[in-house]
Order: sequence, then C-alpha cells, then structure tokens
Amino acid sequence: MADLVVRSRRVITPEGERAAAVTVEGGRIVAVRPYDAVVAAAEDVDLGDDALLPGLVDTHVHVNEPGRTEWEGFASATRAAAAGGVTTIVDMPLNSLPPTVDAEALRIKQAAAAGQCHVDVGFWGGAIPGNAGDLPELHARGVYGFKAFLADSGVPEFPPVDAGQLAEAMRAVDALFVVHAEDPGRLGEAVSSAAYTDFLASRPPAAEHAAVATAIAVAREAGRRVHILHLSAASALPLIAQARADGVRVTAETCPHYLTLDAGAIPDGATEFKCCPPIRDAANADLLWAALADGLITCVVSDHSPCTPDLKRQDTGDFAAAWGGIASVQLGLPVVWTAARERGHSLADVVGWMARRPADLAGLRRKGRIAAGADADLVAFRPDERFTVDPRALHHRNPVTPYAGRVLTGVVTRTWLRGSAVTGDEPRGRLLSRGGAAEPGGAAEPEEK
Repeated sequence: MADLVVRSRRVITPEGERAAAVTVEGGRIVAVRPYDAVVAAAEDVDLGDDALLPGLVDTHVHVNEPGRTEWEGFASATRAAAAGGVTTIVDMPLNSLPPTVDAEALRIKQAAAAGQCHVDVGFWGGAIPGNAGDLPELHARGVYGFKAFLADSGVPEFPPVDAGQLAEAMRAVDALFVVHAEDPGRLGEAVSSAAYTDFLASRPPAAEHAAVATAIAVAREAGRRVHILHLSAASALPLIAQARADGVRVTAETCPHYLTLDAGAIPDGATEFKCCPPIRDAANADLLWAALADGLITCVVSDHSPCTPDLKRQDTGDFAAAWGGIASVQLGLPVVWTAARERGHSLADVVGWMARRPADLAGLRRKGRIAAGADADLVAFRPDERFTVDPRALHHRNPVTPYAGRVLTGVVTRTWLRGSAVTGDEPRGRLLSRGGAAEPGGAAEPEEK
C-alpha cells in the first residue's frame, strides 16, 4: 500500500501539464499514473482542478542565523518558505555570524539550523579575501558552491574580492561560484536622500555590466562555472549570451522584484523597496522577461534578505541609510505567477524557473520535479484565486514588504515535504549536503546520490 496519492487534473510534470495521480512511498514519488488510476494508499487526496506543483527550490535565501537571528532565523524563514510553496532553500553564507567561510563556521550554522527547519535546507560557502585555502575543505563538507561579492556586501565580516582574489578562489577548488556582480568603481556615492531616483542613480546599469564582464573573464580563464546572482540590469544580457556561445559555463538568475516592480512607481521614502542591485524601470523588466522566455536567464529566486524594521529607516525614508534587501520567500510564487500569466506564460514555465532549474543549478537532482524517484515535495495551488497581501499574514520574522496591499493571483493551499504535510508546527526539514557530508544530529541528506 502506498503512503499517499495526490490527484489533480493539472499536475505540472517535466513533460508539461496533465491530469495525473502522484503516488508516494517512503517520501519519494514512485509513480505518476493516470488521474483515475486505482491505487491502494493510506491517504488519497483529490485536488480536482487545483494545480499540483513540485515544491519550489529557492537557492538564494539569507536566513541570518546565528548571529543576526533578530533579522531572521531558520524556524521563521522555513515556515514562510513552506507557506509560499518553497520546500527547499539554499542559505547564503552571510549575514550570519560567523559567515560560512570555513568548515568550523559551517558546523556552527548547521548546529543552529538542526531541528528548526520546516523545509529542507542546504548551504552555500563564502569566498572572501584570504580564505582560498579553506575552500576545498568547506566544499568537501557539503556546501553547494561559493558566493563572492565584487562590491561591498553591507556587512564588514564578508568583504568583497577583486578579480585576482576571485581567480585565486576559483583555482583553489573546482566548484560553482555564485557572484554578486556590481563593480565598485562604477558605483556612485550614496547621498542621504528620500528620493528613490537618487539611490537608483548611485547604482547604474554600468556597474552590473562591468562586474558581469569581470566574473565571466575570470571564469573563462579558470575554466570554472559561474552564476550571476540577482541580475537586475538587462544591459548585461548580451555579455552572458556571448560568453555562453563561446563555451563559458555561465548562468544567471533574476528575482520577482526585478520582474514586477517599476522604479518609476516607487514613492520617495519607501525604503521597503531598497535592494542591491536596485529595482529598475518597466522597460528593463520587459527585457528580463524576454531573457527568461528564451532561456538566457534560467532561474527566478527570492534573494530573501530581511532585517529588523528599524534598519529599513522608514522613520526618515533615507535610502542611503536603509538596509538593502527584500524579504519575499513566501510571496515569490504568486508575485511571479500573477505577472507571468498576464504575459502569456504557463504554470509549467513558472515551475521551470522556480523549481526545476534552481534545483539543477545546485545539483539537487531529486528536487524541483514531479517524476518517479524524486522527493515527494508537492504543492497544492489555486492558480485563479486572488488575495491582497497583508503583512500580518507573512511568516518571516519581520514582515516588512514592498508588496503590502498588492492584489496577487495564486494561493498555496497545502505543502508536502517528502510526502508529509507541512503544518508549521513540527519541523521535519533536513539539512542537505552536496555529496553526503555528515551533518549534526545525523540529519544529512546527500542530494548528489
């Protein structure tokens, strides 16, 4: 007898949308059968016309625990993720204390996360000046790759690297490098101002263009994989296209806020919209959508980067002083789906951008797809139901959001992690590890096997 069968007339599989019955045993999908198949199961759930999606994979999440747990923590971040249909996150190496830049820091972070997670959690390591010698061991301990900043990260314990230091890191370990691409030499001085236009002018597209060129050049010379994080400036897209045509292993992601928010509509003093790189205009967003459609941008991830409300400086509206980050791990799916459907994209397109391709980026082969052998991470989704974003309904620790009051389409009604319903009460998430390195508490899940 199977543990669970979930039926829907709109199951999103790697082959497209179809009516199906998804059969689960031992936390894995064992078969995707016709919708009306007779299956003996302990639980049989029929969603009817509600869609069944694979759990989303968000490879760009700042949890901040330990050290800045008042900003965010594993319990709150993963509860928010599950509420938004995200069943796997990969945590960034900052803004926790210590940052994940050596094996001992990874151990500390894993210990902090153990027993708190409502979804599965993997970890990125960090590449900073002087730690190239630590990267091989950190990689062997199971991080999925290494994040580097080419400009100031915003926290002093995670300084940026220059081209030479990035090359040194890439030569030290054969791994995926994910890069925050802004060139400090092209960034303007952030003057104290409540005008969004002043902040936007301080971080021009040329800064992203130059830094993307640097990251590609270093990866080309070192023969390594490089991934451009949170691409905002569409002007850098031709560089990525040419590099890929030349055989450089380069990919890029963007975020819901760059696709759906418009710089021209951001009120002065509305620091909840501040992020780095910045939100640009609607014409730029159109180009990002086109790059998604043709596969040049492969992933849409949240860059969930929360802080305490006081750090957003909403009292003064000063963009220069405010923390730059948007917390959206719970809202990414409806934000993207609302805009995607208006542009003629399908649910299968959104699942590709937000589940399968982020999973493929990190090598999470059992995640992000509804197929036999995959983990039974599933999401029941009502694609036509509308709701108004109420910050009080958000589960991340400090519910500040630029989407407050926005009417969105698409409601997550139920989430399963390896075949078990996620209720937000009992944490069942596992700590994931590239290659199966040991984790605290014996909770390792080697995703490459």
